[in-house]
Amino acid sequence: MKLNRFAKTAVALTGTAFALTAFAGTALADDKKAKKEKCFGVVAKGMNDCATSSHSCAGQSAEDAHPEEWIYVPAGMCDRLAGGSKDAKKS
Repeated sequence: MKLNRFAKTAVALTGTAFALTAFAGTALADDKKAKKEKCFGVVAKGMNDCATSSHSCAGQSAEDAHPEEWIYVPAGMCDRLAGGSKDAKKS
């Protein structure tokens, strides 16, 4: 059976997509094992990871870079972010 050009391309793309999906799954598993730390003061509006004194849930920050809002970042990253702090500051 001969495969036309379309069929060959489809087979090649499917194989590539499968390989990339498998690689992404491995990368996600490694990411979950990586050390994380809380980083305060660098969160965009609505992108925080957990509660603060002003609200009770993730995704409820009302302003950018609020000193009490935090997100998890890879260990060592917070010190390199402008305005990032490992400790919460009262506003």
